[in-house]
Amino acid sequence: MPSSSVSSSASSAASGATLATITPKPWFVYLVRAANGSLYCGVSDDPQRRFVAHQSGKGARFFYSSPAVALVYIEACVDKREALRQERLIKQLKKSAKEILVASLAGGFEAVINPPS
Repeated sequence: MPSSSVSSSASSAASGATLATITPKPWFVYLVRAANGSLYCGVSDDPQRRFVAHQSGKGARFFYSSPAVALVYIEACVDKREALRQERLIKQLKKSAKEILVASLAGGFEAVINPPS
């Protein structure tokens, strides 16, 4: 009997190793434009859901004084660690450089997320 439980444990360990090699869920760095024109940079595994949270006043205190109006930039990263690195780099940029990132999407993204009314 003990040998079967040992082999059962061994097979569980083997399948656990397989789970470790599965590609991690992608994370994203995103920029949100506030009503006052400023840009907020954050990370999320679902930037659309996070943007909706920002619009409803949940999440970052950044939007207490000026509400979130548009999700203007999203960059996919392989994992959370890489997304946090990218966020740190983007936050160090001047606003003019962040605007270049937004413009790199040629305005198409902002129009899709927030179509004119």
